[in-house]
Amino acid sequence: MDLIVGADVGGTFTDLVLYDPGSGSVGVHKTPAAGNPAETLVRGLTELCARAGVPAGDVDSLLHGTTIATNAILEHDGAVAAFVTTRGFRDVLHIGRHQRPQHYSVMQDIPWQARPLALRRHRKTVTERIGAPAGEVITPLDEEEMRGVARELRDEGVESVAVGFVNSYLNPAHEVRAREILAEELPEALITCSSELFPQFREFERFTTAAINAFVGPKVARYLVGLEEELTARDMRGRLHLMMSNGGTATVTAACEKPATLLMSGPAAGVLGGRWSGNRAGRSRLITFDMGGTSADIGIITEHGIVEAPARDTWVAGYPLLVPMLDLHTIGAGGGSVAYVDKGGAFRVGPRSAGARPGPACYGLGGDEPTVTDAHVVLGRIDPERFLGGEMVLRRERAEEVVDALGGRLGLGREEAAEGVITVANSNMAGAIRERTVQRGLDSRDFALVAFGGAGPLHAAEVAEILGVPEVVVPPYPGITSAMGLLTTDLRYDAMRTVFMLDSAFDFDRVGADFVTQTAELRERLREDGVAEEDITVSRALDCRYVGQGYELRVAVGDEKLDEAGLREVVEEFHRAHEREYGHCFRGDPVEIVNLRTTAVGRTPKMDDFRGPEPTSVADARLGEGTGLFRIDGRLEEVPVRFFDRLRLPAGAAIPGAAVIFQQDTTVLVPPSWTAEPDEAANLVLKRSSDR
Repeated sequence: MDLIVGADVGGTFTDLVLYDPGSGSVGVHKTPAAGNPAETLVRGLTELCARAGVPAGDVDSLLHGTTIATNAILEHDGAVAAFVTTRGFRDVLHIGRHQRPQHYSVMQDIPWQARPLALRRHRKTVTERIGAPAGEVITPLDEEEMRGVARELRDEGVESVAVGFVNSYLNPAHEVRAREILAEELPEALITCSSELFPQFREFERFTTAAINAFVGPKVARYLVGLEEELTARDMRGRLHLMMSNGGTATVTAACEKPATLLMSGPAAGVLGGRWSGNRAGRSRLITFDMGGTSADIGIITEHGIVEAPARDTWVAGYPLLVPMLDLHTIGAGGGSVAYVDKGGAFRVGPRSAGARPGPACYGLGGDEPTVTDAHVVLGRIDPERFLGGEMVLRRERAEEVVDALGGRLGLGREEAAEGVITVANSNMAGAIRERTVQRGLDSRDFALVAFGGAGPLHAAEVAEILGVPEVVVPPYPGITSAMGLLTTDLRYDAMRTVFMLDSAFDFDRVGADFVTQTAELRERLREDGVAEEDITVSRALDCRYVGQGYELRVAVGDEKLDEAGLREVVEEFHRAHEREYGHCFRGDPVEIVNLRTTAVGRTPKMDDFRGPEPTSVADARLGEGTGLFRIDGRLEEVPVRFFDRLRLPAGAAIPGAAVIFQQDTTVLVPPSWTAEPDEAANLVLKRSSDR
């Protein structure tokens, strides 16, 4: 029995989904993310298999989305890392560029300066120099000096070393030799070469990416080795693959070599899960809205596919990152986000979160601050008796106490304060979505909002109302959609090289040879991972820009050898892409080809055939009725709210709001002006009543 499991470790819960390709059946499970993440995952996997009545040893493949690398950066809890660079470039990591997280603030902390990935005493320089643009050796590497630096770092007790030499993206010979010397003197340390990680120009971004890899690498390796040991000890010997930021998966070996590629692991899986659900609902233009306990992640999918982050303008926790990554935007807005009055008297919600423990006050675990979840309980939008499918009973009186205290500070009554918490949170999330759509020339009204995560379906309709989005798609299991997304992707590896060529002086032989070399290397990597040759597909692309621009756009290249006609088509597609992105283009102006990229995908078993739960009837799904508070025509009014069990609702059954639809992993809110209707693909589609 070849069972597949997706496991997404989040800040509040670990979500798991078990898929049987033979029958199309699915089992889901959520367990609190407490203690050691590896132990939590293994415990959750054991519980999931026990519920499904199958031995955990029958799991053939475990696909895992993890926050271990992200948390190391956010909490600045990584290795004692060092950085070795060319003499004269010691402080590039500190100086950075003119871009700042807040362009006009004179009081901000610059992340790479306030929280350096490698302390200055651990940043060393050596004599060497590679020239540009030919990559010739101008000054040979001083190997004795390099060995002396390695011994200094050994005596300083560093755990990991990043090597970043100027122009090494053109010729990596000096970095390779430096790594060999470091490995001789520091055999236990992780060594990262910037030219092997992602050999791109722009020293600050390349150096920082290498430093991030060194900073998070040892922690990631310890976690993954520990997880494999935990799985083996329990006779769980299925293949373990990790979700990467690019939307593909990789083996443990590949993840340990390039841990920086794990930085948006979980959110990337969420976008894939949102795309899978949206496509099954017949929608191609989608905004994925993943709201969990601590944060909300937003992704964009157009008819051209998932939007990927620009090669240069990619940031994680304030640090630039050059690794291939889906275009994701994260804000501190989740069910556990704390509502408070700041020092200036402003009403705020998030980004600080109560987390899993103590969690919201209504959890009864010691939380004493009002959160978004507490506000929902006060407003009657969450039934304390049915939270997590009845597995966890919430304490309404504790929610009322903390919301009353907040209302006292604001001069508001209990209901007004609770509704204010929800309104502020919704406005924050709508603003984040505008940033990814309207500000990029995309009209959010042309998209459907795919809402998931434990809290997303509670907020989706009201957020869509703010944005003018006409409909919301809620996946079959919203609370574990990221885990389900893990089951919809394949192994993927990327390679790139900076070339710098004008379209009028294009070196076809050099580019063709580079593509052949990259393709062979990536195919071999997938074959080593056990992927059959017929299951491997390769795609190629060029990063292009107009001469003088500082940003590139990626253009796909066909499988055939690039020739004059093919190059003309690439240039024309670049013009079209520039017009789509910026509203104009400059046909006739010279185009510069900056980077060439190759992506190899190895097809793996995935969730192709999905059978949702067996519905019954609307009457059977009806759970009763209560009351809830909603703002109607500017006034906060109490209205009747009908309760339903989602798993029993048949396709085509229209449920007008106000309604609350319960299931084990989330709660779906249907406001008074909206209607919900299950479709044939087991999605729940919410539409504004006026649009029906």
